[in-house]
Amino acid sequence: MQHRTVITGMGVISPVGNTIEDFWKSLSQGESGLDFVTRFDVSNMPTKVAGEVKDFEPTDWLDKKESRHMDRFAQFAVAAAKMAIRDSGLDLDEIDKERAGTILGCGIGGVTTFEEQKEVLMAKGPGRVSPFFVPMLISNMAAGHVSIEFGLQGPSSTVVTACASATNAIGEAMRLIERGEVDIVVAGGTEAPLTPLAFAGFCSMKAMSTEKEDPKASSRPFDARRTGFVMGEGAGILILESLEHAKARNAKIYAELIGYGSTSDAYHITTPVPGGAGAARAMGKALESAGVMPEEIDYINAHGTGTGANDSTETAAIKIVFGDCADKVAISSTKSMTGHLMGAAGAIEAIACVLTIQNGVIPPTINYGEVDPHCDLDYVPNQAREKNVDIAMSNTFGFGGHNATIVIKKYMEE
Repeated sequence: MQHRTVITGMGVISPVGNTIEDFWKSLSQGESGLDFVTRFDVSNMPTKVAGEVKDFEPTDWLDKKESRHMDRFAQFAVAAAKMAIRDSGLDLDEIDKERAGTILGCGIGGVTTFEEQKEVLMAKGPGRVSPFFVPMLISNMAAGHVSIEFGLQGPSSTVVTACASATNAIGEAMRLIERGEVDIVVAGGTEAPLTPLAFAGFCSMKAMSTEKEDPKASSRPFDARRTGFVMGEGAGILILESLEHAKARNAKIYAELIGYGSTSDAYHITTPVPGGAGAARAMGKALESAGVMPEEIDYINAHGTGTGANDSTETAAIKIVFGDCADKVAISSTKSMTGHLMGAAGAIEAIACVLTIQNGVIPPTINYGEVDPHCDLDYVPNQAREKNVDIAMSNTFGFGGHNATIVIKKYMEE
């Protein structure tokens, strides 16, 4: 028997809001969360902008001592998980915690801690390096902290597939539920990559936006004027449950997770395979898993990074999969507002898909003004669009050739 997977809770920390309500308000109104970097000096770097999380105070979610022993990416994860658990209405004293798991995605891990402790080593010597250095640095610690915080004793793991991490994590969590191994999974992704070293590295790759005048316009997915992606930070967490478990406790059900596909380009460490064959196979596998036809998809939340190679390749992949109906499906990139949250991108974008289904409003691709002949589909430019959305698809693609796609459907009472 294959068990159905539903979404019963959500939590988000993002550049456009640290509650589900604020997050959705910004996306649906086309409001950008991008601005000039304030965290460190970028005067000698070609990129000046980022999607920083504003007004996040770790001690709102953690006690002071505990928060000091966690990198920012883990703090984000615990905060978003607490929000999602609360939203789900789960009574943690009533569930079987051995059948409750944690699967998170994270692309980089504790790079803030890495940089800070390297400075300590160089300035003060090895004896002054924190004993918490390794536990704060390693990428699995967000999932570790979440499982410890809630006493979740089922499978706990971290997926590291660069910018596909969170989507892979959500998809693998769905597989656990489908097989009947667990009743509940706390799933999603987290990332806090805004540090001088990480920023400089991406600048050296010439991958990031070079907009210097208007930070709100720095992310231009699918637009001919795009100059690169804008780095963001934050976390998104979804509570996934088997339908039987959710119904037994009369849970509020946001939507149903029905499809997942994952492939590898096996081509290049940073460049997608020309023509989009790998991305197309991920979308095709997700549709097959979901048991739906391309023409049944009402909305695609695109990977849409604003880089030259990604946007044209993703467009080509959509054309392969959707054929004659490619120009009829509504597509948008919410990265135009949030920036690219890397290992957390797939999680906040899955949440955006759920909210699109819930509200019947498709968030726009803002900053769209000049057509690229290689990007010629319907990207819902600049203004949100009212539309009944029954089934949505979310794409994420990562360095190393990782491709992951999920399909989310409006839940209908039986």
